[in-house]
Amino acid sequence: MDATHRMVCQEDLFNPLSSMGVQVSFILVLSHFFHLVLKAFGQPGPIAQILAGMVLGPTGISNIRAIRDVFFQASAADYYEIFGFLSRIVFMFLIGLETDFPYIVRNLRVAGIVACGGAAVGSIFGIAVSFFLYQQFEEKGSKFGFFFIIMLILAYTASPIVIRLAAELKFATSDVGKLAISSALINEMACLALFNAIVALRSFRGFGRGIFCTLFITGVVVLNKYLASWFNKRNRNQKYLKNMEVFFLLSLVIAASVIIELETFNSIVCSFVLGVMFPKEGKTARTLLHKLTYSVHNFVLPIYFGYVGFQFDGNNLWKLSNVIIVAIMVLLSIGSKMSGTLAACNYLNIPLNEGVFLGFVLNLKGHADLLLIGGASKSLMSWSNPRAYNLLLISIVINTIISGPIVALLMRREYKLFSHTHTLLEHTDPNHELRALACAYGPRHLSGLFPLLSALSGGHTSHLSPFLLHLIELLHKRRTNLSYHELEQDELSDDEGYGGNDVLEIHCAIDAFISDTKIFMPLSKAVSSFPTLYEDVCNAAEDLRVSIVILPFHKHQRIDGKMESGKEGIRTTNQKILRHAPCSVGILVDRIQTGFLAFSHLLISDHVQHVATLFFGGSDDREALAWSRRMISHSRINLTVVRFVPLVTINDVEASAESSSSSDEGVLMALPSLRSSSSETDNAFLADFYDRHVSTGQAGYVEKQVKNGMETVKELRDIGDMYSLFIVGKGGRGHSTLTTGMSDWEECPELGTVGDLLASSDFNINGSVLVVQQHRHQKKDLIDD
Repeated sequence: MDATHRMVCQEDLFNPLSSMGVQVSFILVLSHFFHLVLKAFGQPGPIAQILAGMVLGPTGISNIRAIRDVFFQASAADYYEIFGFLSRIVFMFLIGLETDFPYIVRNLRVAGIVACGGAAVGSIFGIAVSFFLYQQFEEKGSKFGFFFIIMLILAYTASPIVIRLAAELKFATSDVGKLAISSALINEMACLALFNAIVALRSFRGFGRGIFCTLFITGVVVLNKYLASWFNKRNRNQKYLKNMEVFFLLSLVIAASVIIELETFNSIVCSFVLGVMFPKEGKTARTLLHKLTYSVHNFVLPIYFGYVGFQFDGNNLWKLSNVIIVAIMVLLSIGSKMSGTLAACNYLNIPLNEGVFLGFVLNLKGHADLLLIGGASKSLMSWSNPRAYNLLLISIVINTIISGPIVALLMRREYKLFSHTHTLLEHTDPNHELRALACAYGPRHLSGLFPLLSALSGGHTSHLSPFLLHLIELLHKRRTNLSYHELEQDELSDDEGYGGNDVLEIHCAIDAFISDTKIFMPLSKAVSSFPTLYEDVCNAAEDLRVSIVILPFHKHQRIDGKMESGKEGIRTTNQKILRHAPCSVGILVDRIQTGFLAFSHLLISDHVQHVATLFFGGSDDREALAWSRRMISHSRINLTVVRFVPLVTINDVEASAESSSSSDEGVLMALPSLRSSSSETDNAFLADFYDRHVSTGQAGYVEKQVKNGMETVKELRDIGDMYSLFIVGKGGRGHSTLTTGMSDWEECPELGTVGDLLASSDFNINGSVLVVQQHRHQKKDLIDD
């Protein structure tokens, strides 16, 4: 009898686990297969994963009795619930870590109005249809609980599906994509916070539990802050935390979520808040992102979304009444989201095509709403009729199945809406967020890149979103008979395979930059051979939708002040990026200067750095000036615009005075050189800069009158020791007498005539040089290399 009892217990323990393992494996394999197939038709991953679950579920092959007996076991429900709970905690914590919270704060009004528009109309429609559904479902539970759940279902947006959809379709970095993600997060957190609040306010005891949970989450947030700081200081020579330390942090998050669930509240908000408030600087957050991103995106989310489709039971749709109920819920959901979002967009003057796109994106469901109709709703009501649960679940899945492909279709039709538009700074508002991609081959290049990024931020953290791309040359493997311990230091590889010990120094430098400027900077790698490395940079610039790319010069300064050439592959990569980049490009010639008046000391010294922008005329010089005006508001930057103009003769002045008698005398008196034969575009741009910044005392303005290139060189030598950074355009000036003869000794044509002179070892100046090339659309046409 005892043996039989033990056998039954073992089978009861083994079968649910094994069936869940088989089910998860099938979902994972099918979801990846569907993803590969549907990706060719432009369909995103979450849709493919939900469809894979539907194929395995009661609507698909689970109709076969043998398969149904394996997949559907009464004792397996608890295991599925535990797996889903742990999955939700982990990926919501990761979403919180990845969320650009400062962006949401800056755009809280716009994102909040868009989120509330669809949610408000959805709530109204939900209340209206609840009377009909309550009678149709023949429910006997709480009317208030039923009405409240229907209202939340129609108002809700599943932010995890929106985020994965945005990542799959590559619109997450566009303006409308960031607005959609922010609105989805606000919508979901607001719906769940409202649900928790209703649960807390149902009784005095529930209110006390709500206060306890709020204080508890606050305490865990504070504890995480100190733990992250402590872990960052431990083992400074390690790139990442140890696995046990990561396990401890995740255990703390899971334990906090379990306590919230035990108090009958939903823990999704708790997990998200712990992720959002987790300190982003240092190796603690970097390790968590490194460890969680791959596993969550490739395993956890596909299984989770697949299980959403797995619960879809199409057998309930054989009755006409059930079809009508599902159709009503789907149409009301789409109608409420579209009408509410379009009304909000009309109020905010957002274009109609963007409003339609946002409406369908915010109609994506299939996360917390499944919990609201499932176990989480028990605190408000219990379903007396399983038909209600099944039909509501079907309507949620169909909503996402409809909205996902429509979003993909709209993306293909409205390509310009998501195209890379902010490709130059000349016509961009200086107060608009600047997205910059800085490239470095090693720690040496960061000493100049980081001060430049800090200067471009203007001292405002909201004005700059930088990204650092570590460029690593992919070397061909060499056969050797040497043992591992006999290899040279530069032949050794770290645990990640690429980057060597440079990665640790780069991480430390990034942590110091974030600590000094409070500007978060993500790091990514591009590993490729030099002939194709430029493609990785250009693709990263387009995917991140940056406005500028900053490259290091292929030469570096020696101790004696001379410039020494590095790898020739760096130079050819720079040349190819200049030809093919989808945005403006800057090449930084970093010079190691002595004393506090060195641009590389901008972050470590309180001394003011003097920066000069050299203006000769042309599109590249206008772009260089546009880069410079972003530095004006920096407290430790003193900017001076040095304009070089042809020497004006008496006859030129008289002729110029006659032709300008009907022009704006105020501007002409302020800028005498505008009477010269410069282009109207240059004159208009400089006049606007003068009125905005020079006349108000924010920047200086100096003119140098020269006859030819020789006098230009002489003037440049005279000011060579006055500034720690020179900014100049690469070219775009056409034939100019100001630079005549200067190209005779040109060594690096990719820097342009003036930039090459300033970067030359023979031209003895102390300041660093930034050479800027404005993006031209015709440059996107590939040129044979």
